[in-house]
Amino acid sequence: MGKTPSAIKNKMKREQVYHAQRRDKEQAKLEKRMKRRKAETDEERAARKAVNVPKTLDNTREYDPTIIGSTSAAAAAAAAAPVPSTSALPPTGADDGQPSPSADATSEPTSTPADPSSMPLGTDDPETAFDLQTDAFASYFTPTPSDPNDPDSPPLPPKILITTSAQASKATYEFCDELVGVLPGSEFVRRLKGKGFEVGRIAGWARGRGYSDLVVVNEDHKAPNAITLIHLPHGPTAYFKLTSIQTSKSITGHARPTPHHPELVLNNFVTRLGHTVGRMFQALFPPVPDFEGRQVVTFHVQRDFIFFRRHRYAFKSTEKTALQEIGPRFTLKLRWLKKGTPGVRMAVDNRPAEAKDAEDVGGFEWQWKSELETSRRRFFL
Repeated sequence: MGKTPSAIKNKMKREQVYHAQRRDKEQAKLEKRMKRRKAETDEERAARKAVNVPKTLDNTREYDPTIIGSTSAAAAAAAAAPVPSTSALPPTGADDGQPSPSADATSEPTSTPADPSSMPLGTDDPETAFDLQTDAFASYFTPTPSDPNDPDSPPLPPKILITTSAQASKATYEFCDELVGVLPGSEFVRRLKGKGFEVGRIAGWARGRGYSDLVVVNEDHKAPNAITLIHLPHGPTAYFKLTSIQTSKSITGHARPTPHHPELVLNNFVTRLGHTVGRMFQALFPPVPDFEGRQVVTFHVQRDFIFFRRHRYAFKSTEKTALQEIGPRFTLKLRWLKKGTPGVRMAVDNRPAEAKDAEDVGGFEWQWKSELETSRRRFFL
C-alpha cells in the first residue's frame, strides 16, 4: 500500500501519486467487470439488465389519463407507480385532439364505435378508436387513387405549400429549401409584404387550389425560430418553436438525398394530444413509401421536445445495418394547437357569407402555459 496523497507535501508529486492510484483503481474495476461478464450466463445477464434499469425523466413520467392504450387496470396501477412513455402511433384512424374523453359530456357520437377487430393498432378503447376514425385526418388514411379508373393505382401524395414570414432572410429561405427536399409534393412560394398576404388569406388561397397542408416558417433576428403548421381545408393549426437547426451541408459526412418517398417513424407520441400532433406530421408524407430509396424520416419525442432526423440505411449483412444521416436536423416544441384555420381580421368585413363561412376559426385545443409545468416529470405529448 503506497503513501496516501494527502501526506505528500510536494504538490506536483501529490498529483502524480493521486492520478496513478486512481488509474490503477479504475483498471482493477474494469478487469473485474470483464471477468464477471465472461463468467455470467445469458440468463444471468438478462436478469441483471432487467434489475439495473436507470431511472430517467421519461420512464418515471407522471401518469396521464389521456395516454392512448391505457386501460382501467393500468390507470389503477399508475396511481402507485409512474407509467413508462413507450407507445407507437397507430398507422390508421384519426384523433379529434380533445384533452379528455369526457371533455364534452353533452355531445354524443352520431354512430357507434367500430368493433375491436377493426380498431386501429394500439387502441383498445372503443371511444378512442371512434375518435381516431372521425377526425380531420381521416381522409389521409382513406386515400384517393391517382387514377380514378384503377383502384389499385398509388394514392395521391399530399400537396404542401411552404412559405415564410414577410421579408424573410437568407437563413430562412435556406431552411425552406431543406423542407422542400424533405417533404415530397411540397412547393415553396415566396411571401410578399403588405395587405392581402396575411396567413388567413394564404390559407384560403391554398385551400382553393387543392393544397392539403400549409407550412409557414417564421423568423426572428434574421433566423428561423418557429413553424406554423396548418392542415387544410378545415384545420387544425399548430404552432411550434424551432431550435437547434443544422442544415445538411453543415453535417459532416452527410448523404445525398434522392427523390424517393421516405419511410416515416413516429416515436413516443403517446397521449391523445401527441397522437393529434403525430398525425399532423404523418399527413405531410405519402402513405406508401419507396423502400428502394432506403430513406427514413424520424420524429422522436423526448420530454415534449420533437427531434427531427433523416437517414439512409444500408444492409451490410443479414445482421448488421448502417445509418448515414442526410439532414437537416432541428427540434420542435409545441406551443399551441387550435381548431380550424387562421382567419382574416378586418375592421369592417363586407365579404359575402360564403367567404366568411370558409374560415374555420376555432379556439385552443391546447396551449402551453407556465403554470402547467408543475413537475419536471409531467409531459403532454
